[in-house]
Amino acid sequence: MAELGIAMDGRAPIASIAAQAQAAEEGGASTLWIACHLFLRDPVTSAALALAATKKIRIALMAMSPYTTHPVYIAMAAASLDEMYPGRVILCLGAGAPADLKVAGIDSPKPLVTIGEAVKVCRQLFAGDMADFQGQAFKVSGRRLANGGRNIPIVIAASRPAMLKLAGRDSDGVLISAATSAPFVKACLDHAAPASGQPFLRAGIVYTRLGPTESIRRPIGFVLRGAHHAENIRLGGASLDQAALAAAYAAEHWSEVDRLVSDDVVRRHAACGTPAEVKAKLEEYRSIGLDEVIIGGMEDASSIAQSLKAATS
Repeated sequence: MAELGIAMDGRAPIASIAAQAQAAEEGGASTLWIACHLFLRDPVTSAALALAATKKIRIALMAMSPYTTHPVYIAMAAASLDEMYPGRVILCLGAGAPADLKVAGIDSPKPLVTIGEAVKVCRQLFAGDMADFQGQAFKVSGRRLANGGRNIPIVIAASRPAMLKLAGRDSDGVLISAATSAPFVKACLDHAAPASGQPFLRAGIVYTRLGPTESIRRPIGFVLRGAHHAENIRLGGASLDQAALAAAYAAEHWSEVDRLVSDDVVRRHAACGTPAEVKAKLEEYRSIGLDEVIIGGMEDASSIAQSLKAATS
């Protein structure tokens, strides 16, 4: 049986983080995945609040980008959380949403090199070793973390073949993005093959909504507007004008976003409807081979509790 996680995307008010984390823990979720999206809420602050409000649920920083935050600082943040709450922290690294990086004026060259080097830098620092890394993107040497000696798993957020292979080769797991169709998730897992015998987490976010689907359309559109999701959409079988969706999102033309993210898109890229329909769709993702199915798109503690209940009943 795959574990269940909960994803928080940074849209909810910071004051609600504790209640959402408690609802996730009480509902049986194993991990709370806290997103790092530019211009939304800070994931490290949210993670600290969530950890303080709970007793055992793991917290994943998802997905910290070495283009926006130096790997040394990423390692510092994760190690500091793990120092206070040992064994409950996971670090997820990713390049970041291309559209958001562009808006912030941040270049993102050589993602394979950059993510791969960030993994190595963080591993050295977590181990408590004196850093001695001379790469193309990062050069870190002559210092060690004050609170090193930490066993923090490193997961890579990936959706393209080369990055998926990097995750299988160099990390402790892979995270597949939200709004991904089941056929696309299967294709991703086929690429992310770890070394034989190596413990490896296969996790994927599934946007979920009980009842009407109107409120899930914008989060789905936020993800699918990215050009790198073209293969996801193709394998899922839906018809979606990505260029028009990106333009509508940039202009905050929400009625157009809602129109473009049609019922068919929602059906193919999320788990929505009655409790039975939601459970069946989550089971479909489980059957593909995910070790952890992460329920995403939740708006409050009540929706987290209801979705977990539907998934486990």
